[in-house]
Amino acid sequence: QVQLVESGGGLVQAGGSLRLSCAASGRTASTVTMGWFRQAPGKEREFVAAISGRDNTFYTNSVKGRFTISRDNAKNTVYLQMNSLKPEDTAVYYCAARVGAAILLRVYDYAYWGQGTQVTVSS
Repeated sequence: QVQLVESGGGLVQAGGSLRLSCAASGRTASTVTMGWFRQAPGKEREFVAAISGRDNTFYTNSVKGRFTISRDNAKNTVYLQMNSLKPEDTAVYYCAARVGAAILLRVYDYAYWGQGTQVTVSS
């Protein structure tokens, strides 16, 4: 199995930045696709960004140009740099992993999940 340990999150004002990190173990980076999802109160969990073991990336439209996903293969860690944060970005952010090279966008495509970290953006 894949085990995930998350860190980051916090409270920032609109326009601010945060960097989330997630360390994965149990598989090498080349065999695992890492993703970030978020869930706002009263909303379903939604895809944010993903990165493959070969550093291919994909973003949901609402965060394009503001968020950047990256990974450090030596540390087996994925990051989500969030800039120009907006109040609508407020949510619990989850790190997720899927064994396989393809980038997929569905919650149920990811078998392994971190504990989640709260991101709150005030006006």
